[in-house]
Amino acid sequence: MSASYIQAPAAEMMELLEELSAFSAPGDGVTRLLYTPEWKKAQQHLLNRAGESGLTAYADSVGNVYGRLTGTRLDGKVVLTGSHIDTVVNGGKYDGAYGVAAAFTALRYLSSVYGPPLRTLEAVSFAEEEGSRFPLTFWGSGNVTGVYDGSEAKDYRDGEGVTLQEAMEGCRLGDQKADTPRSDISAYVELHIEQGIVLERTGMQIGVVSAIVGQRRFAVTVKGTANHAGTTPMGLRSDALAAAAEMMLQMERLAVEAGDPLVATTGRLVVTPNTPNVIPGEVAFTLDIRHSREDELEAFCASVVSAFEEIAGRRNVALDMALRLSASPAPMDGGLSAELEAICLQQGRTYRSMVSGAGHDAQLLAPRCRTAMIFVPSQGGISHSPEEYTPPEELAAGLEVLIALLYKLGYEESDEDGLVPQNTKERWT
Repeated sequence: MSASYIQAPAAEMMELLEELSAFSAPGDGVTRLLYTPEWKKAQQHLLNRAGESGLTAYADSVGNVYGRLTGTRLDGKVVLTGSHIDTVVNGGKYDGAYGVAAAFTALRYLSSVYGPPLRTLEAVSFAEEEGSRFPLTFWGSGNVTGVYDGSEAKDYRDGEGVTLQEAMEGCRLGDQKADTPRSDISAYVELHIEQGIVLERTGMQIGVVSAIVGQRRFAVTVKGTANHAGTTPMGLRSDALAAAAEMMLQMERLAVEAGDPLVATTGRLVVTPNTPNVIPGEVAFTLDIRHSREDELEAFCASVVSAFEEIAGRRNVALDMALRLSASPAPMDGGLSAELEAICLQQGRTYRSMVSGAGHDAQLLAPRCRTAMIFVPSQGGISHSPEEYTPPEELAAGLEVLIALLYKLGYEESDEDGLVPQNTKERWT
């Protein structure tokens, strides 16, 4: 596909991305938390833009926003594409919003050039993915897929004591024209920045995601005995911090031995009483462990638990490990991934198959429909930061790949019930 072809839709996408970035709370970067005024204005803006583009614009009961391009085959099935609209505090303008802007732009472009598709295409801006305001994640796609049933809204509060239910009721987007969960989605495609450094370091334009890693998160508490730092002999101590430090280093050694793609991190550490002249009596810390294979993830977690128990016994401290999150790996659809690779070859783009170490809405859709993810590079691997950046030409490349796949899914004849055609035309070279 020539640069002249992509120029118009790419410029439109960049314009929409910039418009979305303006809907932010004061401060560095972009802060757009679920059910805040900034969030509501951004979702309403998308509804307006979708309607102006000739798409059927609507929202559901939790605030997911859609733009529908209705197909001529009214079989009730939908090919969905998009991402999330919310951000972390002081985040960047590309995470989530890029996939949203690209999805709405792609459908408008396909409609203007090719008219109605055979199969209905929809762009979605999911209400929430990050968990930045309330202590749960994937509220938008979780309601679409049935992971949540809506009753959870009364159980979660933000830092100000506002319940999710109260915040949601204060941010209604007019008449809701869809209910959740949905059973009509036949395929889902998500375009996203990598949020890592692999594509940039390897010089690749496109990442074709093979799987999203599974995660285990633990809250670990080590209890020893707080005592005087000057009068307690080294051999008679029950030092919670020394024990915790050995545990964390042992986990790191085990992770290095396990090798890629496994990663293990301690991100939070709280020491009590945290006084210079007192032996720490209690330490609380977190574990974040990720792998793309369930069996490997389980085996590693078991080895960590065993190692921690051995250290605790030897150092005479009490150990408590509470599992806080258990998310299974989410393989992407092999057929759609193969189509993405073929598109990259047709367009003359470099690409690589890769595992996503970050969570995405796609992992909730993957068990329920054919799902694919497309990555573009992140400069310096930086994300969740005002410094988050991807050059416009790389954003345009991702859009071009997305448009090509949506054309195949929406417009071409198929012997496989409405998804990928057996004979691919050389339309996107």
